Amino acid sequence: MTTRALDGPSDGERTGVTHLTDLFDDGPDIVIKPDFFTAGESARIFEQLKAKIRWRQDVMRFGCREVPQPRLTAWHGDDGKTYVYSGIRNHPLPWTPVLLALKAKAEGFAESAFNSVLLNYYRDGGDSVGWHADNEPELGARPVIASLSFGATRTFELRKRTTGKVMKLPLISGSILVMRGTTQHDWVHRVPKELGSTSRINLTFRFIH
Repeated sequence: MTTRALDGPSDGERTGVTHLTDLFDDGPDIVIKPDFFTAGESARIFEQLKAKIRWRQDVMRFGCREVPQPRLTAWHGDDGKTYVYSGIRNHPLPWTPVLLALKAKAEGFAESAFNSVLLNYYRDGGDSVGWHADNEPELGARPVIASLSFGATRTFELRKRTTGKVMKLPLISGSILVMRGTTQHDWVHRVPKELGSTSRINLTFRFIH
């Protein structure tokens, strides 16, 4: 798989980027920049999102079973960009100024347009998300997803479908991770429980077709 640099809106945002395909022969098509935001910016954004987003705890449906999500979520986006996963139908809330600013910054780095964002609020290390792939039909055949992290560092794990190989990546506050290509088809990912961890907010920007 060929890799290339992702051009961001400034020279500073083009430095310090790690390509997983450079580190691993069969790695996913992912790039990471740990210091996409400064520590001060990250702390301010975290507090703004924590206070101003309308967080909710949905119930996932697996056949006849209903299980509360082990985290809080919110879905924002353009009008009509509904997103369905785990039996949950998400109708978009309007964009806020903070979310629009973050979207523009993520779009510049990822060189891709986004029209929606899923926010996850991990209240502590007991909150998590299980193995899954963002491969719903409305995301298209080769979705580009830009993930921003604020707050506590949490481990992001990827598992290759064919071999079971697992890769672990620490996502620190202020980092951006971009998944693209066949990543959602070849790999699944999760954020496992980490007892003792404090709160974290993650935003995954997407394009709903």
